[in-house]
Amino acid sequence: MTESIYIRPIGFAPGPQHEDGQAVRLAGGMVYAHRFAVILRRDGRTDERWLASPAEMAEVLGGLPASVADEAQAQWRHLALVHPALECGARTIRLDQPQVMGILNVTPDSFSDGGEFLDRPEAGREHAAAMLEAGAAIIDIGGESTRPGAAATWEGDEKERVLPAVEYCAAMGAAISVDTRRAGVLEAALAAGAHIANDVSAMRHDPRSFTLAANSGRPVILMHAPGDGEDLHSNATYGNVVFDVFDWLKERRDAAIAAGISRANIILDPGIGFGKSLADNLALINALPLFHALGQPLLLGASRKRMIGALSNEAPADQRLGGSIALAIAGMNAGVQLLRVHDVADTVQARNVWRGLRDAALTDFSDLPV
Repeated sequence: MTESIYIRPIGFAPGPQHEDGQAVRLAGGMVYAHRFAVILRRDGRTDERWLASPAEMAEVLGGLPASVADEAQAQWRHLALVHPALECGARTIRLDQPQVMGILNVTPDSFSDGGEFLDRPEAGREHAAAMLEAGAAIIDIGGESTRPGAAATWEGDEKERVLPAVEYCAAMGAAISVDTRRAGVLEAALAAGAHIANDVSAMRHDPRSFTLAANSGRPVILMHAPGDGEDLHSNATYGNVVFDVFDWLKERRDAAIAAGISRANIILDPGIGFGKSLADNLALINALPLFHALGQPLLLGASRKRMIGALSNEAPADQRLGGSIALAIAGMNAGVQLLRVHDVADTVQARNVWRGLRDAALTDFSDLPV
């Protein structure tokens, strides 16, 4: 019999004072949880579930089977873990509030921009500058489409697409992530001025990637995708998508640490839209607070994705701004640190208003007698 444990935040408060201090500040951010579900699964099925406040958690954890006791204690610590800032050259990316990552696709077949920034480099440069001016903390550059059914890209072509964009973004002083699953592209991009490796295969596609990332000392983003070959969307079968993705990301986190990547440099992404149905995506977004129990910063990439069209009368990609903002706010409310988006200015504005509300909530009870 196999046993596994999960601690999922399920009750939230505007600030700790609303619960007389009985609230956990999730991942050192601006979201406070005061109620938690402790879920024990045996042989892939939920067997027992307890509800606990922070004050009750020690008693609940103390009664768990020995096989999951250490993992439960680790998850409980991880939920309140304060993550250090990301150091990206001259830029420091603090993780105590949601940060916006702007997407720059330099592919001929991007679902969102149709190759505009590949065919017209000056447009790509202007778009990157506009995203930085609008408040993007990071520019994420990708040279391969990973939409369902997209053809694989030759490494040489990917370099030719990505490197000029890295160079002009580096000249602007941007913090840069490179969206690639090929070690050769990653190595060249880091040499050209990129700072973060964003690997949609979680470094399974190219066996050299882990060693390269470890030696570079740079942050890495490990994304869940069920496919283990060229098609990242294949093999999409889940017993329970939330727990399956959690376990998968935990395994990749541990593999990265074993490969020599510093734990402080590991960011995890549940992979919205990659080999997942609409119901799967909705379940993962609703369960995002659980993933803080893995002890790593989280990235949410849901901007303009197919699920928005599915819920919006099949709205095309360029008409999914409202849905993209709704999903970004869901990520903010879950304490996600990085939001990968196409519409930077609108998302930054939403984030700033969201933060204003959060800041104000911390003084809501200031007129009460002490």
